[in-house]
Amino acid sequence: MRRVLVTGGAGFVGRPAVAALIARGFEVHAVGRRPAEGAHAVHAADLLDASARRAAVRAAGASHLLHLAWVTEPGRYWQAPENLDWTAASLDLVRAFREAGGTRAVVAGTCAEYDWTAASPLSGGAGRAIDGRFGESAPCRPATLYGAAKDGLRRVVSAYAASAGLSLAWGRLFYLYGPGEAPGRLVGDAARALLAGRRFATSEGCQRRDFLSVTEAGEAFAALLDSEVEGPVNIGSGGAVPVRAILETLGRLTGRGDLIDFGARPLPPTEPACIEAEIGRLISEVGFRPRLTLDEGLRAALAQP
Repeated sequence: MRRVLVTGGAGFVGRPAVAALIARGFEVHAVGRRPAEGAHAVHAADLLDASARRAAVRAAGASHLLHLAWVTEPGRYWQAPENLDWTAASLDLVRAFREAGGTRAVVAGTCAEYDWTAASPLSGGAGRAIDGRFGESAPCRPATLYGAAKDGLRRVVSAYAASAGLSLAWGRLFYLYGPGEAPGRLVGDAARALLAGRRFATSEGCQRRDFLSVTEAGEAFAALLDSEVEGPVNIGSGGAVPVRAILETLGRLTGRGDLIDFGARPLPPTEPACIEAEIGRLISEVGFRPRLTLDEGLRAALAQP
């Protein structure tokens, strides 16, 4: 049985990823400050502590690594200084994993690595990328510390992997929704408000975003790790939809669409009109194709808001 060390296994993406890895026959060892449900073994450690981190890697003795842990507090992580801590810790984690005999690693990236300023702004001004669809070869020019930290980590760890003989893939996540969303995320906040009979203030919702069920994101990461694909791979649905459509669907499913206040919150005029994943590599090379409809995914989110 192949053994994988998973960081962030108790998190939003980690929970479905652990389940998907087990379904693929992996022996899952989780490392972190919280236990990961379903893992075969848990190594309690603060990943920002170098000695504890390296001790956990040695104890796991894994052939595979799925690194999902990062600072993720909604509304804060974009510019949080902890992004620097996680960049340094992640570099050492991958190095320690390889030095302990690890052979295959997948690290979670983000669509925020891309140059969003190249897409047309929502206001309709002259943009350089009129459709807002990003393939893996699109330019990376992050607008946030979070995006810059992930992009910088990718560049350095990719160079290290090439020199150390480590098979490495980089899963660039787009927008997610699903069961167990933390407060501060769009779908979870809207679902909880509507189910409780509270009004939900939002923008006009004209911006189109690529939303993927977190369950399928976890499955995509498991499939990527289980493959031999290397380099960046977008993890998204491949089809952006208006935010308004997502909220209107939640309104219909809860029967409380009357509580959604569209236009109550403004959007910056530079907000991109569309951010969408090109998922050709995910489908043709990794062999994973998202299957859930928006209705199906949102029903699951409402079942465990």
